[in-house]
Amino acid sequence: MKKPAGLVAGLQLLLLASACQTEKEDGSANVDTGPKVEKITIAPDFVVEHLYSPSENKEGSWVAMTFDDKGRMIVSDQYGSLYRLDMPEIGMDTLAVKPQRLAFPGDEWKDDTTQTKVGMGYAQGLLWAFNSLYVMVNHKSDTTFEKSSGLYRLKDNDGDDQFDEITLLKSFEGEGEHGPHSIILAPDGQSIYLVCGNHTDVPKMDSYLLPSNWDEDNVFQSIKDPRGHAVDRMAPGGWIAETDSLGRHWQFVAGGFRNTFDIAFNDEGELFAYDSDMEWDFGMPWYRPTRLLHVTKGAEFGWRTGTEKWATYYPDNLPPLLNIGQGSPTNLVHAGKAAFPDKYRNSLLAFDWSFGIIYAVHLEQQGATYHASAEEFLSGAPLPLTDGEIGPDGALYFLTGGRKLDSDLYRVYYRNHGEVKEEPNREAGDITEEMAVRRQLEGYFEHAADSNVVNGIWPYLNHDDRHVRYAATVALMHQPLKLWGRKAFRERNIRTVTQAMIAMAKMGDPALQSVVLRKLMTVDINRISRENKLGLLRAFELALYRMGDPEPVLANRLTAYLSDSYPAADNALNRELSKILIQVDAPYVVARTLALLDSAKDDSTVVAATLTSSSDLILRNPQYGLDIANTLVKTPPAQQIYFATALSKATTGWTPELYERYFKWYYDAFGYKGGNSFIGFLDAARKLALENVPKEQFAHYNAISGDSLLAESGKALLENVEPPKGPGRNWEIDTALKAVEKDKGKRDFERGKSLFAAIRCISCHTMRGEGGAIGPDLTQLGTRFSVRDMLESIIEPNEVISDQYESKVLVLKDGSSVLGRLVSEEGDVYSVSQNPYAPQVLREIPKNDVKEMRVSKVSTMPPGTLNVLNEEELKDLIAYLMAGGNESSPAYKTK
Repeated sequence: MKKPAGLVAGLQLLLLASACQTEKEDGSANVDTGPKVEKITIAPDFVVEHLYSPSENKEGSWVAMTFDDKGRMIVSDQYGSLYRLDMPEIGMDTLAVKPQRLAFPGDEWKDDTTQTKVGMGYAQGLLWAFNSLYVMVNHKSDTTFEKSSGLYRLKDNDGDDQFDEITLLKSFEGEGEHGPHSIILAPDGQSIYLVCGNHTDVPKMDSYLLPSNWDEDNVFQSIKDPRGHAVDRMAPGGWIAETDSLGRHWQFVAGGFRNTFDIAFNDEGELFAYDSDMEWDFGMPWYRPTRLLHVTKGAEFGWRTGTEKWATYYPDNLPPLLNIGQGSPTNLVHAGKAAFPDKYRNSLLAFDWSFGIIYAVHLEQQGATYHASAEEFLSGAPLPLTDGEIGPDGALYFLTGGRKLDSDLYRVYYRNHGEVKEEPNREAGDITEEMAVRRQLEGYFEHAADSNVVNGIWPYLNHDDRHVRYAATVALMHQPLKLWGRKAFRERNIRTVTQAMIAMAKMGDPALQSVVLRKLMTVDINRISRENKLGLLRAFELALYRMGDPEPVLANRLTAYLSDSYPAADNALNRELSKILIQVDAPYVVARTLALLDSAKDDSTVVAATLTSSSDLILRNPQYGLDIANTLVKTPPAQQIYFATALSKATTGWTPELYERYFKWYYDAFGYKGGNSFIGFLDAARKLALENVPKEQFAHYNAISGDSLLAESGKALLENVEPPKGPGRNWEIDTALKAVEKDKGKRDFERGKSLFAAIRCISCHTMRGEGGAIGPDLTQLGTRFSVRDMLESIIEPNEVISDQYESKVLVLKDGSSVLGRLVSEEGDVYSVSQNPYAPQVLREIPKNDVKEMRVSKVSTMPPGTLNVLNEEELKDLIAYLMAGGNESSPAYKTK
C-alpha cells in the first residue's frame, strides 16, 4: 500500500542522493533501468549493468574478487564462503548460471541453506597466480571457521576443478577491519605483494627495504585516542610486504600507513595505495584525510597513533600524491587493461565505501613521482563499494556490501568498447630521468657495506627532487655509519647535512647527540629557505627523540640558537619550533606560544587541501555525513589546538597570568564541533597541563578551563540527557509494532522526551516549540498518522520522501555530481544548500555546467535510528511522538 507523502514530511529530515533515472539532455539513458542502476551516476559514454545480488540469495556480503585463468570470477563473503561465477557477455545483465559455492574440507551444513562450519573463506584479498588461488584470510579462529588470519595458497592437483590442497604460507596476528587485506601480483609476474592494516603485527621478515628500527619519532605531547582506538598500535602502523609464490622469502616494502585496503601497480611498475583517515580526528591538527600514495621502495608515510602522526613535510617520510577527503577507502585498481578511452587507461580507480564514489585518478609523471588529478568516475547512494577488478573482457567489475550490508555485483563498460585499441597510445615503461635515478638508489637498499656505494649515494642527498633525496637517505641508512659518519661531519651543504643528520639520528649511537646537534647549529637558520628550515628542525627533533635529553649546556645553546626564529610568520614552522623549544625547556617558549594561541589562524601550510569538499559529502551518506555537517557549523581552530596541546607538556616559564589565559582558552574551545574524539583530546591535554600547576591552584584552573562542561568520562560534553540503556536490537516494522501495541499501559513521558533528544531527533525536528528547524515540526504528528505509519517512516526512511524535504542530484557535464536542496533557480545559477545544520550556506552552480537534474531517493534521516533502544525505550519514544510531546495526552493515562 502506498504511503502518503505527508507522512514522511512529518518524520524525515532532508534527502540524500541516490539517483533515480530521468531523461537526459542528450536523450540517452542507461541500458539497465532497474533501481539498483538508476541510483548510479557514471561518466559520459559508460554503461552500468547490475549482474547479481548475493545477499538476496543468502550468499552473504561480498568483499573480495579475482579472475581465474579461465576468465571466471572468484569472490568471498566477508564472513563466509568462496564462490565462483561465469560472467555473461557484455550487454547481458544477468548471470546465466547461478554462482557455485566452492567446497572445502571442513564444510558442514545444517541443511541445504544453513552452513554451520566453513572450510575456507572470510577473505579480504583474493589473487589468481601461479596456477593457484591465493586467499588472504582475515579472521580469528572460532568454531565456525577454524583458520586464522594469514596468506593461504589453494591448488587443484587432480584436475577436477576443485581445490584439494590448502597451504598456509604465512600467519598474521591481527584481524578485523584493520587486519590483513589485499594481495596483488608484481608487475613482472614473479612475486606477490600484500597489504595489512595497522592492527596487524609485522611478522619477522627476511629483509627490510625500510630499516626496521622504526619508532614514533615525535616530541609533541603524546595523547592516545581518548575513545581507545589503536592505543596500542605503534610504528610502523600498516605495512606492505612482498613474497615469492611459495611464501618462502618475505621482504618488508613500506610502512607508515593507517589502514590501506588495497594497492595497485601502474604500467610503469610503480606501486600505489589508497589510505584511510581517522574520522574521529576530524578538525584536529593531526587529522589526515584519505590519501592516494605513491609507494616507492622503502617508503614511510608517518602514520602514528593519537597525536603523534608525522607532518607530510617531514623529509623522512613521503607526501601524499593526492589528498581526497573524508571517506573509507576500499579498492584501488589500475585501468591499464580496461577497454576504456586512453584518458582512463593511465588512471587509478579509487573506491570509497562510505560515500559510494569511484574516483578516476589520472597520473602524469613528474620528476621521480607523479602529478595526480582526479574526477568522479562513478557514484551512487547508497553504494558501499568493496572490491573491483578489470575483467578479461576489458570491463570494470565491482562489488558492494561489507559489514553484512546488502551486496551486489555490477559491471561497467565503455559504450564503444569494441573500438578501443588493445594498447593505449603511450610509451609503456618510459620513465623520467629522476625516476630512473630514484630506482638506482633503491637498488642500493640491499647492497653490502661498500664505501663506493656511499660515494654514489652522497650527491643525491642534495637533489632537488624530494623523492630522490628520500631514496638517497634510506640507502645511506642501509650502510654502516662507520663508512659515512666523518663524511657527514665534514659536509657543508645544508640539505646534505640535514639528510645525513636525520640518518645519523635514526641509526647512530646516542653518544653522538652532542656532535649531531652542534653540526646542525652550524647552519644559519635565518638565511635558509622555508623547506630547508623545516628539514633542519626535523633533524633537531629526531636527535632529541632518538638520543634523549641533551646536556643543559647544549640545551641552552639550542634555545639561544632558535630564539630569533620563533615565532615565525609561518604556521608549519611555528608548530615545529614550539614543540622543540618546549622539549628543551626554553624559558621564553610559553609566553611566545601563548601569544600565538590567542591569534593563530589556520592556513594551507598545515591544513591539507582535498579533492572533495566536505560539504559535498554530507548528503551522500547520512550516517557519516551529518557528523561532518555538525563539524562544519563551528570548525575547530587546528593551529590553536596544536599550540594548546604542545603547551600541556611545558613546565618552564609559566606565570599566574599566563596560566589564567591558557586555561580560559579551553573553556571556549569546548564550544567547537569536531570528530568523535575532539572533546576527549582537548580534555586530555587540559588534564595533562593541570598536572603541572601548583596543587593549591588546581581547583581554580580546573574550573576556569571548563571542567563543569564535561561529562564524567571527559570524552563528551555534559548533557542533561540520559543516553539509551539498551541493549538495542535491529528493529523491523512488524516486531516494533508488536512490541508497542502489546502493552497499552502508562508510559514514561520524561523518558520519552529524553530519548527524543538522546537519539538526536531534536537536532532536526521541533516538538512543541523546542528543537531544530531542519525537518518538519512533529507536534501534530500523532493526530494524523498511526503507530504503524510512524514506525514505517522511521525504520524505512527512504520509502517515501516528501517533496518539501527532497534533495536534488545535479549531474555536471564533467561527470561529477552535486547533492543538496535546491533553494533557488534564479538567473544563470542553481543555488544549493548542502549542510542541514547550516542551511543558509549556499553553493552556486552555473546552469550551463549541469547536464541533468534528478530527485534523490535516499533520506538524510539515518537508517537504524531506533536500533539503540530496548523494548521499553522504544515504547516510551513512540508514546512521546504519538502524544506530540504533550504530557496530558491520553497516551500517559493508565488504561
